[in-house]
Amino acid sequence: MDRFRFGGVFLAVKILIVEDDANIAQLVRIYLEKDGFAVVTADDGKASLSLFTKESPDLVLLDIMLPGMDGWQVCRAIREVSKTPVIMLTAKAESFDKISGLEMGADDYITKPFDAKELVARVHAVLRRSLSGNDQPSRQLVFDKLTINMDSYELIVSGSVVDTPPKELELLFYLASSPNRVFTRNNLLDEVWSFDYFGDSRTVDVHVKRLREKLEGVSSQWTLKTVWGVGYKFEVRH
Repeated sequence: MDRFRFGGVFLAVKILIVEDDANIAQLVRIYLEKDGFAVVTADDGKASLSLFTKESPDLVLLDIMLPGMDGWQVCRAIREVSKTPVIMLTAKAESFDKISGLEMGADDYITKPFDAKELVARVHAVLRRSLSGNDQPSRQLVFDKLTINMDSYELIVSGSVVDTPPKELELLFYLASSPNRVFTRNNLLDEVWSFDYFGDSRTVDVHVKRLREKLEGVSSQWTLKTVWGVGYKFEVRH
């Protein structure tokens, strides 16, 4: 999958990686971004807390052995202000360390070396437990003169609700959740129409065309763009 799916809706989920080993941080980042997550990184404890406050991530992957402020201290500081899920990453495999981490408020504990695919699966599991507790990431995206609200299934353009079929709205939300990222038609069929859809890829073209009719000329800051020979992207101009 290219986007975290919960309750039949694709969610824009941001993950903070706190890891001082640049190779490990990059490997984890690649796998998470490939799975559709937005990722921010920090390589020491103090910087991670500043980034946590600034970015409001939906989950934290936290190494224990960090320069300056260690992972235990970071986890404790996060728990003082937030229930955001925390998965500890560490080379320490002793039961005492695992128990300490979990008692401190960590949601899971993964020892190094780890399989990257297993880590992604554990991220999904922790997120699903967290979301089942109603601590959900936002299902609303806001851009200039455009709001895509998946809680109410509304498309709001220039302050007015525009009647939009569910699949069109899900397609737009999926594209806009990863601004400037290009998706092939098959990507979009798999994720928006689900893996059991056997229709023609031109279905995507038709839905994009209808969305463009609703969004044409609304803003110069974003556009639904065709990438010839590849697919589509929701382009945001900075």
